[in-house]
Parts: sequence; C-alpha cells; structure tokens
Amino acid sequence: MSPLLYVAQRGTAAVLALAVAVHLATMVHAVRGGLTAGEILARTHGNGWFFAFYCVFVLAAAVHAPIGLRSVLREWTGWRGRSLDGAMLAFSAAIVVLGLRAAFAVFQPGGMLP
Repeated sequence: MSPLLYVAQRGTAAVLALAVAVHLATMVHAVRGGLTAGEILARTHGNGWFFAFYCVFVLAAAVHAPIGLRSVLREWTGWRGRSLDGAMLAFSAAIVVLGLRAAFAVFQPGGMLP
C-alpha cells in the first residue's frame, strides 16, 4: 500500500470511529427516550449540523472502504492494476452518491427524495 493510501485509510478510520460512536450514542439515546423513527426524522429536517455530520461520515466511508476493499481484493484474488483502481473509484463514487442522497433526503424539510 502506498504511503498516501495508508495515511488516508488510518485518518478516515479515526473519523469513522468517532462518527460511528456519535451515531450509535444518538440512536440509543433517542430510542431509549421513546422517540419513534418519524419523530427522529422530524427533528433532523433542516438541521445543518446533522447534515454536515453525515456528509463528513459519508465522505470518510467513501475513502476508507474502497482502500480496504482494494487491499483485500489484491490479497485474495491477485487482482491488480488500473482495472482494480477503476473499480474502487467507481465503488467510492457509489458510496458518495448514495450516502449524500440519503443524508440530503433526511435533512430536507420535505422528506425523502422522489
């Protein structure tokens, strides 16, 4: 693994560790407080902090996961070269598109995207 990928993998792991902990703590607190999914969504609509947090979460996942998957695929299958890198870029792009779409859908006051 190149030094740049190593630093990106470890840096995003730190961001994800914090983000997952905050996400889980928030969900446990909300559910134990008796909030329903609808009530939780009502509280997230239009909340810029919520949206920013989940955008960072998605972007960290979009960097972290493809680097790890790339390493696993190289080791287990021997797949190397530009085709592997291209597939991981496509995987990263899918995470970004789907993750940001979900974050925006929950954030926007009108509810889910069509």
